[in-house]
Amino acid sequence: MMAALIALTLSGCGSIISRAVPGQGHGNQYYPGVQWDVRDGPWRVITILDLPLSLVVDTMLIPIDAHHGPYE
Repeated sequence: MMAALIALTLSGCGSIISRAVPGQGHGNQYYPGVQWDVRDGPWRVITILDLPLSLVVDTMLIPIDAHHGPYE
């Protein structure tokens, strides 16, 4: 159980992935991490666990998102 928790913690969150990896933001300007977490896919159950953290990080990054524009 502890190994799974450590693996989830070290895997990164949707907020970082949607901003750093090209093509993962899918044109979302605001809350791209939350949008990344709720997308359909085989890992959806795991990414839903990341949703609260992505919501907090995306909220703090709204000024940067407003300046940057949609993430491609």
